[in-house]
Amino acid sequence: MVTLNSLRISVTLMMLVVAFAQAGAAQAESIEEKAAVCSTCHGEKGVPIDKVTPIIWGQTEGYIYLQLRDFKSGARANDLMQPVVADLTKDDLKALAAYFAAKPWPDLQQPSASKDVAAVALSLNTSVGCTGCHLGDYQGDSTVPRLAGQQHEYMDKTITEFRDRTRANNPGMSDLMIASPLDGLKAMSAYLAGLQILGNSDHGSR
Repeated sequence: MVTLNSLRISVTLMMLVVAFAQAGAAQAESIEEKAAVCSTCHGEKGVPIDKVTPIIWGQTEGYIYLQLRDFKSGARANDLMQPVVADLTKDDLKALAAYFAAKPWPDLQQPSASKDVAAVALSLNTSVGCTGCHLGDYQGDSTVPRLAGQQHEYMDKTITEFRDRTRANNPGMSDLMIASPLDGLKAMSAYLAGLQILGNSDHGSR
């Protein structure tokens, strides 16, 4: 359910992003200046302003690049992101991906899943094989995103978008989400949100 407060936040963020984009993400000279536009929503310290906005600090470089590319081409529709990347070059997108991938992943201190929820999530992984691509600690690799410690609300939103095919840049993931039980997917997002891997490459979890 959309609350008045969340609607106000979304409208404010949209206005800020469009204003920054029009002010010149493409015209900014340094990668730091270009990345400053991203911090409007994704946070100056890597903690997103809104709970349905994903963490990009410490995300895998290949995945960030592919999403920026898809936002630019329209393969992944997003009214906030498309004006930001519209005038950026391929080299800009690659540089931004490398910049954010090198940042430390923030710990949002999201609660760990209960034993019952974790059991449902692990059962889903056994049947679907999430770790076959996202790896053992769900830290991702190359073009596969890290999921451990990602925003809970963002993952729930992403599940919905894949299931109703609103997010259209990965049809195979949509097929997988549609074939999976919704309660298992919800348990998985709660389980993943509570995982925190230390650093960008340390595979230990708390």
